[in-house]
Amino acid sequence: MAGTILVAQYKGSQNKKAVDHITAQTLLMVTIVSVILAAIGYFLSPYLIRLMGAEAAVFTSAVAYMKISFLGMIFVFIYMVFQSLMRRVGDVKIPMYIVFGTVLFNLILDPLFIFGYGSIPAFGVAGAAIATIATQGIAAIIGIFLLLTGKHQIHLHLKDLRPDMPVIKKMFTLGFPASIEQSTRALGMTVMTFLVASFGTLSLAAYGIGGRILSFIIIPALGISMATSTLVGQNIGAGKIKRAEKIVKLSALSGFVILSVVGVIVFIFAKPLTTAFIPGEIETIASSALFIRIMALTFGFIGIQMAINGAFRGAGNTVISMSLAIVSLWILQFPLAYILSKHTSMAEVGIWAAFPISNVIAAIITIIWFAKGTWKQNKLTEEIKLENQTTKEAIIEEGIN
Repeated sequence: MAGTILVAQYKGSQNKKAVDHITAQTLLMVTIVSVILAAIGYFLSPYLIRLMGAEAAVFTSAVAYMKISFLGMIFVFIYMVFQSLMRRVGDVKIPMYIVFGTVLFNLILDPLFIFGYGSIPAFGVAGAAIATIATQGIAAIIGIFLLLTGKHQIHLHLKDLRPDMPVIKKMFTLGFPASIEQSTRALGMTVMTFLVASFGTLSLAAYGIGGRILSFIIIPALGISMATSTLVGQNIGAGKIKRAEKIVKLSALSGFVILSVVGVIVFIFAKPLTTAFIPGEIETIASSALFIRIMALTFGFIGIQMAINGAFRGAGNTVISMSLAIVSLWILQFPLAYILSKHTSMAEVGIWAAFPISNVIAAIITIIWFAKGTWKQNKLTEEIKLENQTTKEAIIEEGIN
């Protein structure tokens, strides 16, 4: 995320050499991190599987699957870099085509490696991991090849892969809060699951189905958030602050309207949607439909939050996004869910009610923070030029300035 923020802003300032340099540094950092994590995961796989309570019958297969998956982590990370950077320079089609192609290829390789065919042995569960790594490897190789050709707005130069510590330091400064934000969200959902589980399997099933439907609903909001982040980053890099502000307002309004319309549709068809997941389970369907209806009419407020958070990230204010995530989950949603479910007669319905309440309050807080205007006072390209003399000199030598 840190690399993509910088690339978007340098793209906006029309500094092609800096875009290429940041791309190389991002790729270098992520590759190193992926190798370290892959090695740790590979050797810890048996212990992790045992910790998860896997039975003896599946232990060996599970370990094999996990080890192979960890070995392929470098491909996952490299393609993630390519995909994210391409989006930040405004090219969203190429990554989509590559993902679409590799998914289709994976559908062919999965049964081939799982069950075997001809001279290809049957690997069982491990075969699924092999197939996934193969397709991820192909995607990563295609991504690197396209970056090396320089035909798609970014040109990867091998000379830029030499570690540039000031740039790396800035990336860690930007990226660390973003990592905390994502970890906070994941941990928050895990803790919420434990709270729901205390009310029994029926409530847990209802929560699981509601969460799945919510994950589909959020997809357009994610698209708006990523687009906002890219456009805001590019416009701030170009010094067009007023235009960036207009983009955020339009994105927030679009997110609110689109998700509100979707919310009304989901509210009306809550029961049929739930039935599609668990046909015949009358009690679970009723509980899930109630959960969905309670939160559906506030989906628009999620759209506002995600659009404005995308703007904060694009502007390089990852600390604001992190703070809002902590406030939303740990100060609003979870405490509300706990109090309403455990200290009132609402029981699990109190957990459902915490979602719309926290959605509305968090959206209001996000709007107020946006209105303060502090998010648009950063221009990271100027900071890097001041801090990173090496990059500046390299750009001058190439005749860019």
